[in-house]
Amino acid sequence: MTTNETPTVVLVHGAFADASSFARVVPALLDDGLEVVAPAVPNRSLIGDSAYLASVVRRIPGPVVLVGHSYGGAVITVAGAEENVKALVYLAGYALEEGESLGELQGRFPDSELASALVYTPYPLAEGAGEGTDVSVQVDRLPAIFAADVDPELTRVLAVSQRPLAAAAFGEAASAAAWRTTPSWGIVAAADRTINPEVQRFGYRRAGTTTVEVDSSHLVMLSHPGLVADVIREAVRSVRD
Repeated sequence: MTTNETPTVVLVHGAFADASSFARVVPALLDDGLEVVAPAVPNRSLIGDSAYLASVVRRIPGPVVLVGHSYGGAVITVAGAEENVKALVYLAGYALEEGESLGELQGRFPDSELASALVYTPYPLAEGAGEGTDVSVQVDRLPAIFAADVDPELTRVLAVSQRPLAAAAFGEAASAAAWRTTPSWGIVAAADRTINPEVQRFGYRRAGTTTVEVDSSHLVMLSHPGLVADVIREAVRSVRD
């Protein structure tokens, strides 16, 4: 469904990163005259993170294009059920089915190199609730696995400023699959060593996503910002025209 209103683009980061991972895409979108929101995702649980993002979306007047990178793809799959979300864009992301978890989707395919580089760290939950587990990437291995084609000076910073993902998020089932009723676009990072590209391809095919592939690391927004901006523009045009 199209509308004459110009949508707001909401950029949703993934695990081990934050909203600054969109730093090379945001200026292009702003120069187009688009409204852009890049919230900080808690990265605590799929359902909780999706509920948080949905609350952000509900505060935006008019249509929204949701853009999700990596784990952020799973988050927009659920939060995209909000009424004003008119398009979804997946960047090297998870397009989950309703009732499916990240672990289940990944389990269909061989592990990526990331699996051998994960670090598990306990963190305190609310008083009396015990401990949770944070998942991050070995600092010395993150540049090669996560961002092999990104400026090494930047990847040194990314490696020590990770936003971990709570392990609980891997096992939670998606409560909705917004791509069933909302058109979607997706970029496969064909040289991805974080999420097996076959995971991306499978999810996109199942969702009927309009897909392009690029020889890119996982952080496609930093290594190929022009392509990412163009795909987002295509989704924006589908809403506005």
